[in-house]
Amino acid sequence: MAKHLMLIRHAKSNRDDLLLADFQRPLNERGHNNAVEMATRIIKKELIPKQLISSPAKRALTTAKLFASEFKIQQSEIIQKEEIYEAPSQILLNIVNNLDESSNFTAIFGHNPGLSSIANYLCEEAAFNLPTCGIILLKFQFEKWQMLSRGTGELILFDYPKNISPLI
Repeated sequence: MAKHLMLIRHAKSNRDDLLLADFQRPLNERGHNNAVEMATRIIKKELIPKQLISSPAKRALTTAKLFASEFKIQQSEIIQKEEIYEAPSQILLNIVNNLDESSNFTAIFGHNPGLSSIANYLCEEAAFNLPTCGIILLKFQFEKWQMLSRGTGELILFDYPKNISPLI
């Protein structure tokens, strides 16, 4: 069975408190609204992932929790992986290649530039710069996550909050 990987960049964060560590930055109001809107778009397309994995950074995890709530997935089921925070594409590829085989459709909530970089690595048909709360869905004609490598992904969806005509 084919594998589907959804890459979701955290929603817009609040940068008002200059003393707050980057890891602890919360979402701003627009970020909350965009996360709910984007999750709703995914539901309407019937593209709900079975497994959610997130960076533990506050803005990414909050985004994942908002999506989970809309997807009717328990927040306690979100898997947190510290290595996603500030990860380059090779670390993200290692995470993807070692995903649990019981899930054929996994979403990863994380950060740029890593998510854009791994998307461009896995799917060479377009150049991606993933905006905040942007979503890229890739399909792979493999049965095992470890088979995913450069250029093996097929673009299924690229969408983001300000997009008026998502690619699908």
